[in-house]
Amino acid sequence: MLVVLFAAAAGLAVVLQARNSSMQEARQLSMGVAQAFARAPGTADAMKSADPTALLQPRAEETRKLTGVDFVVAIDPQGFRWTHPDPSLIGEHVFALRKEAAAGRPFTQDFEGSLGLAVETTVPVFDTGGKTIVGLVSVGVTVRNVDAVVERQMPLMLGSVGGALALVTAGTALVSRRLRRQTHGLDPAEMTRMYEHHDAVLHSVREGVLIISGDGRLLLANDEARRLLDLPADAEQRRVTDLGLEAGTAELLVSGRTATDEVHLAGDRLLAVNMRPVGHDGGPAGSVATLRDTTELQALTGRAEVARERLRLLYEAGVRIGTTLDVARTAEELAEVAVPRFADVATVDLLDPVLQGEEPARAGPEMRRAAVRGAKGAAKPLHPAGELIRFVPGTPVAVGVERGHAVLEADLAVSHGWRAQDPERARRILDCGLHSLITVPLRARGVVLGAVSFWRAQQNAFEEEDLAFAEELTARAAVAIDNARRYTREHALAVTLQRSLLPRSLPDQSAVEVAHRYLPARAGVGGDWFDVIPLPGARVGLVVGDVVGHGLHAAATMGRLRTAVHTFSALDLSPDELIRHLDELVTRIDSEESDGEGITGATCLYAIYDPVAGMCSLARSGHPGPALVHPDGTVEHLQVPGSPPLGLGGGLPFETAEHTLSEGSRLVLYTDGLIEGEHRDIDIGLEMLREALAHPDRTPEETCKAVLDALLPARPSDDIALLVARTRLLAPSQVAEWDVPSDPAVVAGIRADVTRRLQEWGLEELAFSTELVISELVTNAIRYGATPIRLRLLHDRNSLICEVADGSSTSPHLRRAADTDEGGRGLFLVAQFTQRWGTRYMSRGKVIWTEQSVHGTAAGPDGDTAEALLDQWGDADW
Repeated sequence: MLVVLFAAAAGLAVVLQARNSSMQEARQLSMGVAQAFARAPGTADAMKSADPTALLQPRAEETRKLTGVDFVVAIDPQGFRWTHPDPSLIGEHVFALRKEAAAGRPFTQDFEGSLGLAVETTVPVFDTGGKTIVGLVSVGVTVRNVDAVVERQMPLMLGSVGGALALVTAGTALVSRRLRRQTHGLDPAEMTRMYEHHDAVLHSVREGVLIISGDGRLLLANDEARRLLDLPADAEQRRVTDLGLEAGTAELLVSGRTATDEVHLAGDRLLAVNMRPVGHDGGPAGSVATLRDTTELQALTGRAEVARERLRLLYEAGVRIGTTLDVARTAEELAEVAVPRFADVATVDLLDPVLQGEEPARAGPEMRRAAVRGAKGAAKPLHPAGELIRFVPGTPVAVGVERGHAVLEADLAVSHGWRAQDPERARRILDCGLHSLITVPLRARGVVLGAVSFWRAQQNAFEEEDLAFAEELTARAAVAIDNARRYTREHALAVTLQRSLLPRSLPDQSAVEVAHRYLPARAGVGGDWFDVIPLPGARVGLVVGDVVGHGLHAAATMGRLRTAVHTFSALDLSPDELIRHLDELVTRIDSEESDGEGITGATCLYAIYDPVAGMCSLARSGHPGPALVHPDGTVEHLQVPGSPPLGLGGGLPFETAEHTLSEGSRLVLYTDGLIEGEHRDIDIGLEMLREALAHPDRTPEETCKAVLDALLPARPSDDIALLVARTRLLAPSQVAEWDVPSDPAVVAGIRADVTRRLQEWGLEELAFSTELVISELVTNAIRYGATPIRLRLLHDRNSLICEVADGSSTSPHLRRAADTDEGGRGLFLVAQFTQRWGTRYMSRGKVIWTEQSVHGTAAGPDGDTAEALLDQWGDADW
């Protein structure tokens, strides 16, 4: 395209030049003809004649035809034509005299006349004296004729331009084709970019590059090749054999053969040389060689392998250290990771408070060896695990703890500071082959927990670069040890709290024979609990509960729920009422707490067993139902109406289930951790429990052991609480009942019957206090209660229980009577002569009960005072 543009511009220039030349020739022609005609003999005389047209017209036409101009016009001084190629225009006025003509000077102009645009020259004609203008001669050549001349020359000019254009285009095409073949079709910008990139790569790579011609001359060498071969500055274009290289290396470079990683000597370096011949595709013959310094590569490969190994070791340390939350075990894991891949022997020394779970106030000189690990007996001369060591000042451990960073003793044989601890032991250490030591303080959260010592015997001595790795490994282990320490402390607190909240010993009662187990999960102390609560009427309450979670919060929550159950059971509520009150308490507590750690989701099972009737009443809230082992060994999972966990009931009612139990039956209460597990479904757990319980004549203790042996996993994921109660029944001879008419007169007879029954039971020493209690309670029931009225005496192995039931729901209250009051002292006397007393409400009416111990004389006034007191009232007054 550039060639075409240049050719077009050249052609246009030629045309313009030709036209300009033609116009110039036309001006010269018109000027010459006009001068010749004006000065021709007779011209002036003809202009002064009477009829100039007749004389000049023929001469003008003849001149025009002879010279080839377009017109020769004679004009008078006033501008009127005398002659013209067109006779009709003779006599017409042409123009006013120009100043050049008036001054007698010829002039040439481009003129638009009757014949069109023309180049016109006008010459004045003077008379004989040469002062007066007698006329003018105007000669012109039209532009049309000039263009005709140019057009006649145009084929030649265009042909010349076209030939030149074709020649230049062909040459350009040939050159472009050759360039594109040599540059593989790349445009200049791509060529420039490629050159810049290749030049940058060539001189920045860490491999030497040589380009050698077919005749053995060095065409190019990058900076790395010049360094490796120590080439002179003018090495390029010289023969390779003249560069002073080793004979083998030079021979390979000029051979042109293929070579792969051939090692050749170059000064003090061993070079890996790769050779590839080039020029197979028609290009210039030669070869390309690359050079690598294998000495540096070997060192770099070694460092990279060490770095990879240490990264792998750090990764394994993160996985293997801290698998348990035990401080001593974590210290052992640190030593196991370090030996033998980093050291031949590793020792871990911890401050005593750390082993106990406490945070040390400061780093003292005394530490206890928590772990020792050595390869091939190399640790034999060192202090054994468990020994308390007092590190003297100046030793690596003391210096490291004081300064807070690792201490390197690269050569123990020439170092003396570490020997101050125990010179004799130091000698044995050297004799054993230990020769290098790094000691790193164990620090976590800015607190020193102990120190770690790495020893080498078989491996090379420690270097400065080993310090960073030792500190990194120790820092990771320190975090794990500190986590274990904090867990140990929290676990100890939780265990202490839970032990204080769980029953330390079960109360003495005669309704059931009880055995229990509590096993915390591997995650720590949880919120499972159990309880045995003596109730009035020789009954007993059995409780098992479970709080979600583990740790201090779960233990504290368990204590709150256990206290609440004790409080509600003191009101002698039925199981469903107790569970309802417990649910309301949990809901209220959760609504009042804003820290997000509520107790919603806890579960509870509450049972009341009455040994008189053998009746067991149960209610539960989200808890697994109990199992019942009959005396013949058959196992039954008791059906107890289910309800949501505590706090999630949403106001739903709770129901009580009642079951009559045979004497010797075993009631088994447990938490879900016993029957559920990570790899065990609840149905499988229930079946395993049934099989473990299906054995008659086992004691509760034996039952607990058999159940745990069968169901306890190796590492329980949840707490386990187990309570086994074997039922007892009171014999009919231990129970006495009377229906009491609503007549105060019958009180005396009832007292007499009670006294006779006490004599049968061998409880004569309780006769006075019992008569007093019965007189007061029965009299109150007759006076203030409603029928039916019943009196019941229960004699178990520990107490004498007196119960007076009536149909009224009103309850008496103990109060202090004034000196002038006639009544109000009855309940005061009852409280003085019994251990406990209270009121139990039933579906219809209430029961006023008292309890007296059968193992000693009841408290109360002496005999004379008591008789005097009783004599103040007659039988009718009771």
